[in-house]
Amino acid sequence: MYKHNQKQLQFEDFYLPFGGKLRSDNRWVKLAKFIPWADFEPAYAKSLASTDKGPPAMSVRIALGTLIIKERLGVSDEETVEQIIENPYLQYFLGFKEFKEEPPFDPSMLVYFRKRLSKDFVCRVNEHINQKAVEKTKDDSTKDDDNNESSGPDKPNQGKLLIDATCTPADITFPTDLKLLNTAREKSEEIIDILHSPLKGIVAKPRTYRKIARKDFLSVAKSKKLSKNKLRKAIRKQLGYLGRNLKSIEKLSQESSLLLLSKRAYKNLLVIQEVYRQQKWMYDNRQNKINDRIVSISQPHVRPIKRGKAGASTEFGAKISVSLVDGYCFLDHVGWDNFNESSDLKPQINAYHRRFGFYPESVHADRIYRNRENIKFCKKLGIRLSGPPLGRPPMQKEIHEEVKKQAHQDECDRIPIEGKFGQGKRRFSLSKIMCKLAQTSETAIAIVLLVMNLEKWLSATLYFMLSLIGNLLYRLFGSHRSRYTTFTFNRWYLCGF
Repeated sequence: MYKHNQKQLQFEDFYLPFGGKLRSDNRWVKLAKFIPWADFEPAYAKSLASTDKGPPAMSVRIALGTLIIKERLGVSDEETVEQIIENPYLQYFLGFKEFKEEPPFDPSMLVYFRKRLSKDFVCRVNEHINQKAVEKTKDDSTKDDDNNESSGPDKPNQGKLLIDATCTPADITFPTDLKLLNTAREKSEEIIDILHSPLKGIVAKPRTYRKIARKDFLSVAKSKKLSKNKLRKAIRKQLGYLGRNLKSIEKLSQESSLLLLSKRAYKNLLVIQEVYRQQKWMYDNRQNKINDRIVSISQPHVRPIKRGKAGASTEFGAKISVSLVDGYCFLDHVGWDNFNESSDLKPQINAYHRRFGFYPESVHADRIYRNRENIKFCKKLGIRLSGPPLGRPPMQKEIHEEVKKQAHQDECDRIPIEGKFGQGKRRFSLSKIMCKLAQTSETAIAIVLLVMNLEKWLSATLYFMLSLIGNLLYRLFGSHRSRYTTFTFNRWYLCGF
């Protein structure tokens, strides 16, 4: 059962039992007024089960607002609930009518919030908020038309589109073949214990050699110098132990029942069988690569992403493609398998046209995007793709210097999207996604981009107010001190004040 959210409260109407009232210039009050909660109610209600039984479901304002609070504060699920209990501004942000000292919900509800709010839903919310923010910062003459698809091709190309891709590492230990096989072996031993529990005293328990297998693993894992032959021998032993356990599980399943296993244990059994198949094939063929390689038993959807970075050549998590327009970022593609980001250029340009009603004047991307197919596509639409043209440089020195100057400027214009990735990984949680499911991980990634856009809107609002103050001082006094004040405000804004 679901009831639509109440209307937006005025900050003066929020009841505080200890007296006083909320400030209208508080950041949470500003965000509560800026986000159009009512526009997301119909889509959120469709995602819930249509039944009249049970208590009413949490509103979209509570679900989405709680995830925004968690990401902005950078705390755990439990600490998020504690912060909501202690802070009246957070309770107002979630739409409560008065301050309550009781927990509004259990911390485990945040997992269900991430499941209900899918990645596509959060991306639609993000686009809606971004378009609203861009329209507020532009003049009336340059506002986009509400119907972006109508009369789009007649409009000239406008604006800059910045695109790039990065990896969002998952919260897993650094995987090695030996460590993965040891974990699979331990999980298989737990499954054997569960399946044999109703057969105690009737059938002898299969031998697992768990102490010997553990000792063999530690003797190699703790060695400082490990040769290839020694590692290969250790992997062969762990494959033997795991293969024996899988045969024992198959025999026990005929005498007992797999229904004794929980959902998690049964999922682990399926993952372990696939891990054994992959590792056995790589061992027999002396290969280090295989398609859809599993690197974590608890998170089998995670794949190794080869990035070639100096700090870590391989990362383990989801790979995302992001586009940046006027400082606001859009999540265009999320994939757990490694993909070539150059194939996303055409969809990202078409998405830009769908959002704003016209194509960009220029696209600023990395070198990997500048292939012949993408250059031909951009040229057809009258879009300038950043970077020097393919082929030999021009013979004329003046033209060559002009091309180099333009390429350098394009690289400078591409810096903001790299800064966005840095903000997401240093200030927010893109550097380590703590969610365990693929669906909730994608929602967490989309929430990070949404929160970064909200931060951009708050800083733009503050910059606008500071600029007005600086201009007012300049008009009143006309001195060098007021001009210095305006310059200081601008510098604060550019530095991310």
